Amino acid sequence: MEIFETVFVRNSLIVAFAVVGVTIWLSYFVADKLTNGRIHGSAIAIALGLLAAYFGGRATGGSTGVADITLLGGIGLMGGGMMRDFAIVATAFGVKLGELKKAGMAGVVSIFAGVIVSFIVGAVVAVMYGYTDPVAITTIGAGAVTYIVGPVTGSALGASSDVIALSVAAGLIKSILVMIGTPMIAKTIGLDNPRSAMVFGGLMGTTSGVAAGLAATDPKLVPYGAMTATFYTGVGCLLGPSILFFIVSALV
Repeated sequence: MEIFETVFVRNSLIVAFAVVGVTIWLSYFVADKLTNGRIHGSAIAIALGLLAAYFGGRATGGSTGVADITLLGGIGLMGGGMMRDFAIVATAFGVKLGELKKAGMAGVVSIFAGVIVSFIVGAVVAVMYGYTDPVAITTIGAGAVTYIVGPVTGSALGASSDVIALSVAAGLIKSILVMIGTPMIAKTIGLDNPRSAMVFGGLMGTTSGVAAGLAATDPKLVPYGAMTATFYTGVGCLLGPSILFFIVSALV
């Protein structure tokens, strides 16, 4: 047992990748078998991660969730800012700006409109719940943009871990609502062609939510919605800790 524990502790990052890999596999299995793909596997994985962080913190009395457990210490590195920023930059380099032209001016406007409207809704809710600190308001507002923009903005502004967790939760709720609601309203809003799918992806922005929702509506529309949703995330990461924060600071 001592040898077994030593190997796991010394290779904690590999253990972290293995644990996360199993969690993702289980999440996608549950999403496919129990929800018939209506709830994306990534949303279930994030929910499991939040639950694990909560119970891990309660069990150890620490402040970093399951990373306080010795055998799972590598998750602290894997889930840290370095890996997160690397993943975001890698995603951004995989996007071709020329592809956005296919969506036309409507696609460009939808991206900025989607980011700003989502941010305003999240910021207003934060104020309604008693938050007065510009950093907290901006972080939660950014979380309403997506659960990626929230942590990126919060880390850049120095927000507390509980506020960042709230931003992730806000983005997760939005993602699930988009997943479930898209097929219900698709006919009403004319979501039945590539152009409307790109505009929809730009307005909603949550890539996993848009992809799952469009997959339940018409799988052929998924690439178009996911493309503008990816740009949406990038725009949110740029505007959140800069222009939007300055505006909130000036108003609060």
